[in-house]
Amino acid sequence: MGEERDRGEPVGASAAAVRRAVRVTYRERTARLPGAVLWTTTTVPGAGPVLPDGCTDLLWSAGRLLVAGPDTGPQAQDGVAPAGTRWVGLRFAPGQGPAVFGVPAHELRDRRVPLEDLWGARRARELAARAAAADAPGAVLEQAARDRLRAAGRWTDGATTDVLPGRDGRTAAIASGLGRGRPVAEVARLVGMGERQLHRHSLAVFGYGPKTLGRVLRLVRALELARAGVPYAEVAARAGYADQAHLAREVKSLAGAPMGTLLRAG
Repeated sequence: MGEERDRGEPVGASAAAVRRAVRVTYRERTARLPGAVLWTTTTVPGAGPVLPDGCTDLLWSAGRLLVAGPDTGPQAQDGVAPAGTRWVGLRFAPGQGPAVFGVPAHELRDRRVPLEDLWGARRARELAARAAAADAPGAVLEQAARDRLRAAGRWTDGATTDVLPGRDGRTAAIASGLGRGRPVAEVARLVGMGERQLHRHSLAVFGYGPKTLGRVLRLVRALELARAGVPYAEVAARAGYADQAHLAREVKSLAGAPMGTLLRAG
């Protein structure tokens, strides 16, 4: 069944508290789809914003299914749903979502799209009905994602591989290299692409160009470290920033608020 954790204990595709955190109501576990995370939360007043992390999510709430695309900035949660609304989500690792949703990631960037717009009304309604009738709607979302990947030839039950389902080897290497702070030109050489080809590939699978993806993944790492209590100067060094001032500028640019404000908001 995977490991379930309270908000603030990062597992899987990215930091738990970074992507879909809504204070202490947030819980997650590793999904049955390698690299993905299954999470639940209940909307509360005053929740902090959703922050960029390079991921896409399949969301279920009140009988509706939505797709959350990769964000380039903070997304306010106030007014999205009334307090007390329960959400269940399946978060895909960076580069994994397009194979599930069937569209390039840049078409979903900074958007929340009804699943029926991507899969068709009938298929989306059937999935929503199964999720509503299930004791564990998250398991229904997991199965639906596996079925989509299997139909696309991107998933084989029982297969052992170091490449996440829905991501080819180059995509995984790009995310890994940029996430470690390697220069774009170096990553392009590593995966056998020109820089323009890398840019086009990154837009399709991640929703961002490689420079933006690198900034987003570095932000995720910085917030993970800061939430673990690492001093800001050490966060800057370990996450790949030039110095603490560079860290502060990047956090404000991508997340819309200083680090301390983000940590207090959850």
